[in-house]
Amino acid sequence: MRLHAELKAALQAAADPARALPMQAYMRDQFVFLGVAAPQRRLAAKALLAGLKGAGADVLLEQAQRLWQEPEREYQHLALDMLALHRRQLTPAHLPALLALARQRAWWDSVDGMAGIVGDVLQAEHKRGGDGHAHMDAALRHDDFWLRRIAMLHQLGWRADTDAAWLYDAALALAHEDEFFIRKAIGWALRDYARHAPEAVLAFASAHRQQLSALSYREALKHQPG
Repeated sequence: MRLHAELKAALQAAADPARALPMQAYMRDQFVFLGVAAPQRRLAAKALLAGLKGAGADVLLEQAQRLWQEPEREYQHLALDMLALHRRQLTPAHLPALLALARQRAWWDSVDGMAGIVGDVLQAEHKRGGDGHAHMDAALRHDDFWLRRIAMLHQLGWRADTDAAWLYDAALALAHEDEFFIRKAIGWALRDYARHAPEAVLAFASAHRQQLSALSYREALKHQPG
């Protein structure tokens, strides 16, 4: 409880009410804000979050859940900062808790932040020789499209570690969906992998142009030459 109170006090001290309304408008009035931009948020909480080194996943998840219940959006962002900073304390066994958290007060900002954390956990598992795709297989089929987005995006930044076959299969599995955030995620995931394998992504997108939405196709090839 003490840490939670200290984190709240740190963010409230950094709050700028003049920033709050523009931040709220940018997020389409989905949430209220304190008015703390990301650099100030991270600076305000830096020492407190550093003190969680070695605290263990249970403590991290408990603190994240408490922050998630606060009405102002910066507290969810702070929870993501905390989980990202201490991601090495998390394992695939904690993915159900992370995904459950992501479904609460879900919007693209928190969902994409959680996708990065999930991806880091699974990439670390991949480097140890494990296979974390079973968790993402289930998320890819979940009724909640935000979890499907996390599954689609979880390999962002993996480069040579990317399971290209899984990526392509996931893109095709979701290609029929009308949801903007899914179509955008497909294109984003393909475009990210194209930084590592541009010819392969071009070949995939070209071969499946009729299945991919115009948005997904355009985003996938956004940085391709020509």
